[in-house]
Amino acid sequence: MEPTDDSRGGKAVQAAALLAFLAASAVVAYLGSQVTVGNVDGWYATADIAPWSPPGWVFGAVWTVLYTAMAVAAWLVWRSDDPGRRTALTVYCLQLALNLAWTPVFFGLYPALGSAALWLGLAIIVALALAVAAAVLCFGPISRTAGLLMLPYLSWVVFAVSLNVWAAAHN
Repeated sequence: MEPTDDSRGGKAVQAAALLAFLAASAVVAYLGSQVTVGNVDGWYATADIAPWSPPGWVFGAVWTVLYTAMAVAAWLVWRSDDPGRRTALTVYCLQLALNLAWTPVFFGLYPALGSAALWLGLAIIVALALAVAAAVLCFGPISRTAGLLMLPYLSWVVFAVSLNVWAAAHN
């Protein structure tokens, strides 16, 4: 059920909610980048990475687009009066938490735990992929646009699973 402008308050409330979803994504992105930056130039620079891994600059560009699309998708669901909205947003929060957990485990724990950190990261990113798939399935019936906005994210996370598998198996 697509919402009307009045279904969740006026335009100011709508704008504030969108900004809140964008801010949540920005916080997750920022926190992840704080762990990534030092380690990409550290242990990861000499790691055996998958031959299909894109250049490093691609990750930041892709994640910027994905985090924005995720936030807009969540906002579209939040605007809805659909009874499944609460469940869908709970699943969204779960996947956001898993997204936040993966980076410090994969990048941050490797210097201390070695390949065990990469295998633990794999468990987290597989759970993330499942949670994102669940979010797509929850979002789609509420807002087709929201469900579609989550599909590139799901595709990227599945791709990232393949990169994590390679890293875990070869480092």
